[in-house]
Amino acid sequence: MSAIPSDEAGGRRRVRRGAAFASVAAVFVVFLAASSVPSPLYPIYQQEWHFAAWVMTAVFALYVVGLLGSLLVIGALSDHLGRRPVLASAIALEAVSLLLFLTAGNVTVLAIARVLQGVATGAATTTLSAALVDLEPPHARGRAGVLTSVAPLTGLALGALGSGALVEFGPAPTRLVYALLLGVMVPAAVLTALLPETSPRKPGAVASLRPRAALPAHLRADIVPVVPAMIASWALTGLFLSLGPSVAAQLLGLHSHLAGGVVVTLLAGTGALAVAVLRSRPASSLLAPSSALLGLGVLAALAGTMDDLLWLAAAGTAVAGVGVGASVLATFGTFARLAGPHERSAVFASANVINYLGNSVPAVLGGIAVTALGLRTATEIYAAAIVVIVAAAFFLRLFQLRAERRVVAAPCE
Repeated sequence: MSAIPSDEAGGRRRVRRGAAFASVAAVFVVFLAASSVPSPLYPIYQQEWHFAAWVMTAVFALYVVGLLGSLLVIGALSDHLGRRPVLASAIALEAVSLLLFLTAGNVTVLAIARVLQGVATGAATTTLSAALVDLEPPHARGRAGVLTSVAPLTGLALGALGSGALVEFGPAPTRLVYALLLGVMVPAAVLTALLPETSPRKPGAVASLRPRAALPAHLRADIVPVVPAMIASWALTGLFLSLGPSVAAQLLGLHSHLAGGVVVTLLAGTGALAVAVLRSRPASSLLAPSSALLGLGVLAALAGTMDDLLWLAAAGTAVAGVGVGASVLATFGTFARLAGPHERSAVFASANVINYLGNSVPAVLGGIAVTALGLRTATEIYAAAIVVIVAAAFFLRLFQLRAERRVVAAPCE
């Protein structure tokens, strides 16, 4: 690896490319870990502030609103202002959100903190993804793409597990974890200041703020079968992040806050592991299996939850997690394969819109259902809806494969 001894303008020392690549990956994981930290805390907030389940899921969804808006508006900004300034701003905004979490005394402050955290995470993830590609080692092409897929799920798993452990065993359950994260933001800011700038300033920063999302007509026939799998996998993730700890406590009798974190970790952690293991498989070969695993896992987890069989609920969650990871690879791999370079940015923006709407809207509807019908009934309905969507994804893929075989066989007849 070649050293980058100084910044072109200021003469400041910069870290080597290899260390910079690792630093960017670490900051990526930190941001996503921070985003899942509130999940084990939601039951505590609900108990202390006496709000309904739909309010809890609405607060979760506000994070997605901020994230999605940031992805669409700020997504290309680092191409014009540089990676370091945008990432530094995201870290500063994340610190502000953590301060609000640290001092929150009501749902309003919690909601504001989640919106700001969503904006910061959206700005950071797009910039960090681009920086990983910029700094990717020449001898390890494709490593940036793998890390971009693995880092979010890894961060979600680690954040929820760490938060659950601190809430269960540490003092000040709604304060300590945010104070520690604030401390972590300091080395993240230092690392950002030491990164080599891989995207020099160029004009067009204001124009880049115009949201871009499109699904070209010539791609729709190939992408439509992928959409149900995207919605199902992200809806399941949204359920676990917003209501997972409540399900663990009220339906499975796991009143430890650590268990609330483990529930999220079991889904997201197995998903990250699946991405790492399956990363070299063609996206098209994963579409049907990922849907099947997701559906079977949800059914097993639901059966275990309803019959109070902890081992079955855990096994089903792990299987569903593998399905989520395989689905992430399959769907983004499909988008990358189909979209041309000139339309890739807008197409991926559309993918993010689908993913995060699938992540937030069902979770809010689930929260409303919990308030109206109770947690058990709402969980059953939510799981059944995911299974139906997954089944649609599975059969759409089978029909697509059958149509492709007919097209290939036609010239031979």
